[in-house]
Amino acid sequence: MKEAATRALPVAGAGLGLRRSMIGEQLPPEAVDFLEVAPENWIGVGGRFGRWFRSYTERFPFVIHGLSLSIGAPAPLDLDLVRSIKAFMREHDIRCYSEHLSYCSDHGHLYDLLPIPFTAEAVHYVAERIRVVQELLEQRIAMENVSYYAAPVVDGEAAMSELEFLNAVLQEADCDLLLDVNNIYVNSINHRYDPLEFLRGLPGERIRYAHVAGHYDEADDLKVDTHGAPVIDPVWQLLQRAYEIHGPLPTLLERDFNIPPLPELLMEVERIRAVQASRSAEANYAHGCR
Repeated sequence: MKEAATRALPVAGAGLGLRRSMIGEQLPPEAVDFLEVAPENWIGVGGRFGRWFRSYTERFPFVIHGLSLSIGAPAPLDLDLVRSIKAFMREHDIRCYSEHLSYCSDHGHLYDLLPIPFTAEAVHYVAERIRVVQELLEQRIAMENVSYYAAPVVDGEAAMSELEFLNAVLQEADCDLLLDVNNIYVNSINHRYDPLEFLRGLPGERIRYAHVAGHYDEADDLKVDTHGAPVIDPVWQLLQRAYEIHGPLPTLLERDFNIPPLPELLMEVERIRAVQASRSAEANYAHGCR
């Protein structure tokens, strides 16, 4: 196991993505260990929604997962957005800010997460933009490994693998990683690579927390990351292997569409806890047998 003994984690246990459709639901404090929202959906929100959100940030640890930083875009960074996120994090005592290693704008939002070319030039470009964001925030951010369906090719430049590109960005920017297990599963099928080799190749000391989610089966060899279905068994199994390699990381359930009643979501959160507990028990047993 490559887990770093001194790794500082922002949260612990099993979390859930909090959505506006859940307003009015009663989420027991023991049901989840932490919550996550997209800051763009809550910055500046007042009234009934603002009071509801504040009631949760006062009771639960929170992380935020951004939607529109567009770190790989050709357009300039939206520094006003970064300043707003900084203020939002201080206002609500947010533990960690993560974003997608992709882009979604070019002088206007494209409403999709588009892949960055896996090239050395793109590494330097993206890493510099991440450093600018971190300096403005005065803290590190975590970049998420994203799903993609066609790898862009740049004439005249040797392409890296997804893993090489991700590691190069993390190293040059000196930032952290949000590990999305479902994205590894989806990409491993769509682009035909070994998901375990990918997991083993990640810098465990940079992982802050993990995501699991459901996806759509377009075909046997084409999976689409939708966050609109329950997590499937192969993804649960891959999460177990991620824990074996990197330790029982804090892990959050994402669900953005076709959201079922809260008790069904909490059953999946409990499954995260069960996988974490299983891995912890195995590690304790192995330690005791030494």
